[in-house]
Amino acid sequence: MLQKLSISNYALIDNLEISFDSGLNILTGETGAGKSIILGALSLILGQRAESRYFFNQQKKCVIEGTFKIGAFHLKQFFEDNDLDYEAETVLRREISADGKSRAFVNDTPVNLPALKALGEKLIDIHSQHATLEINDPEFQLLVVDAVAKHDGILSDYRLKFRSYKKATAKLQQLIDESNKAKADLDYFQFQYDELEKAGLSVDEQEKLEQELYALNNAGEIKRNLLAAHYLMQEGETSAVIQLREAGHQLTSLEKFNPQIAELYQRLNSAIIELKDIAAEIEIIEQRTHTDEARAEEINTRLSIIYNLQKKHRVNSNEGLLQLQDELSGKIQQAVFGDETIEKLRRQLDTDRKELEQLAAEISANRKKVIPEIESQVLGSLSEMGMGNASLSIELSTTPGRNSPSTGGGLGANGIDEVRFLFTANKGHALAEMSKVASGGELSRLMLSIKSLIAQNTALPTIIFDEIDAGVSGEVANKVGQIMERLADNLQVIAITHLPQIASKGQSHYFVFKDEEGTTTYTRIKQLHEQDRILEIAKMLSGEKPGESALQNARELLNDLRL
Repeated sequence: MLQKLSISNYALIDNLEISFDSGLNILTGETGAGKSIILGALSLILGQRAESRYFFNQQKKCVIEGTFKIGAFHLKQFFEDNDLDYEAETVLRREISADGKSRAFVNDTPVNLPALKALGEKLIDIHSQHATLEINDPEFQLLVVDAVAKHDGILSDYRLKFRSYKKATAKLQQLIDESNKAKADLDYFQFQYDELEKAGLSVDEQEKLEQELYALNNAGEIKRNLLAAHYLMQEGETSAVIQLREAGHQLTSLEKFNPQIAELYQRLNSAIIELKDIAAEIEIIEQRTHTDEARAEEINTRLSIIYNLQKKHRVNSNEGLLQLQDELSGKIQQAVFGDETIEKLRRQLDTDRKELEQLAAEISANRKKVIPEIESQVLGSLSEMGMGNASLSIELSTTPGRNSPSTGGGLGANGIDEVRFLFTANKGHALAEMSKVASGGELSRLMLSIKSLIAQNTALPTIIFDEIDAGVSGEVANKVGQIMERLADNLQVIAITHLPQIASKGQSHYFVFKDEEGTTTYTRIKQLHEQDRILEIAKMLSGEKPGESALQNARELLNDLRL
């Protein structure tokens, strides 16, 4: 329910705050006082687009904030899906700057407008005398039937299984398409795979071959430099080893003068040993280094194969070629063995479909069972509101579809049924779609009857009736008020009305009025109590200056409220 609405800098409103009660809340006031302005502001936190030209002060931003009590509406999943913090008391806020930029928040977390609108639709249902689209929507009509059928558990189970079934069906089609394509391309894939397999590639082969080829191509230079290094280190008359040995002789004659010289001599001997080892290894490498034109040609041939394969398949490494080889293997396997996977999934889908059809048949039977009850209760409410000659017929038919021999129809998100409400307000007239045979006032009373029925069977969001009482008066207006009163036993109702009979039924009564201060006009709202409420209803009955009879009539209308 909507607990509190705060409006700042919107149209004729500078600052306004309204706290609503849980039952029937009535808003009255002169035409043009600002009741529609309040609804317009409320629509902003329900995701509607905004224009800064409607600001009270063009230099300030507009802020609309609504506090909602949402514990009964099972919305935790919605909050999780949209990465929002769930709170039993949730705050929706909309801020629109003077340049038209808008920001929306749910519990202080920024959200985009589609998310705000999706949440708003779950919290508030605004219905006016011209709002006929919903009542003619097959989805809404099916919701009415399901609400009375009270089979939320089996319907939720069906929907969950149906979503999985649709995903698996899409997966099956994908596998079939891929298998067909793989079969068509099998020869081509096999040729490519055989070519790569024949090449016998390894990940680091290319680098090793390129390094070996580089050494073969430069063998002469490598051999010369190694021989020169070996000569300088060990073979020449002034080689490094000879020079170091001579230095060692010089040090041995000095050991008796300084103990540290003996340590240096030992280190020098170690260096000579290491140097001789290095020279020996250089000699070995030099002896192994030789020109091998046959091997170079062999490497060139091998690298040419690798380079050509990389160029052909547009990769730059053996790793890429090996990855491609694995992919080709998978496609070949799919072409050869894909039918087994497809057949296995097809058998599973057949099993799943039979289970869905069984659930759908049970859901359909539940719906058929409650249709007479819906027709009877709606017509009973309409009769109370002066439409005793109305007729309503709810037709439930099987959805056209394929591959469902047990039901003769196709499975959908809500089962196998299509529903159609046919209506006429007048005796002797043919039943037809409601929008074609009912006036705005008749549709409003019809919607009130249907919403009242839904509210008896399920948790509805706050519902706002915007002057849907147009076209009724007298005792009919009183009956409309009574039905609104009963509706408010199960949910919060906010009704904007000009009829005293309806205004008198509210648990809370708010008066919207214009207030002029200097050269500026403001929209204000106040909650009426006792004598103020009697006076307001008396004015609605007889005019601005009601007499004692009007005041007494107002008291009688409010008698049930014990004012």
